[in-house]
Amino acid sequence: MTPRVPKLRFTPDELTRTWQAASILLDYPDEQLVSRLDLLAEVAASLPAKIGRGLQETIEKLRSQPPLTSQANYVETFDTRRRGCLFLTYFSSGDTRKRGLALLRIKQVYTRAGLVLTDDQLPDHLCVVLEFAATTDQAAGLKMILDNRAGLELLRLHLAETGSPWWGAVEAVCATLPALKGKDHEAIKILAAEGPADEQVGLNPYGAPDLLPMPGGS
Repeated sequence: MTPRVPKLRFTPDELTRTWQAASILLDYPDEQLVSRLDLLAEVAASLPAKIGRGLQETIEKLRSQPPLTSQANYVETFDTRRRGCLFLTYFSSGDTRKRGLALLRIKQVYTRAGLVLTDDQLPDHLCVVLEFAATTDQAAGLKMILDNRAGLELLRLHLAETGSPWWGAVEAVCATLPALKGKDHEAIKILAAEGPADEQVGLNPYGAPDLLPMPGGS
């Protein structure tokens, strides 16, 4: 059954270019990514300002600092802080049995579409979800994103608060989505106040994201 696609303000081609560019920009900033920044800048410039501007901001910030600085910043941003987690179902399900089921459902969507992940890829990683939505099944990918909207918005707010170079890329993704409703704001507020659930069991065959403990649980 094909997911019903909400009415969006951008064309399918604009969504594809935005999500694929964001997927690349939110990946680890190795030499290959740095070599693609000029091409990504062309893509950003071709998009409406509301979505292209955020992509361009991330591109410019990555251009402005040495790759080693970007790499250290990336690890600090996404691998050590829970609010900077790029695994979408972690926000909605935390370290509980529910997360294992959520990951399995996403993997089943990929499998039906003919996508096979490598062993080192969790299916809910934002870069993987965006790439799938951009290149394989836009409707199914959009549903995954919307199902995890509160976590994505919390990530966006966290990146804005910390002045992260990657805020613009996440902002661009959020700008492609339908306007937030009252219940969405409430879900974000609750998630921000309480954080993801914590159970630490039942996550096989998938584990929790490998996050280092941070003071204050940030």
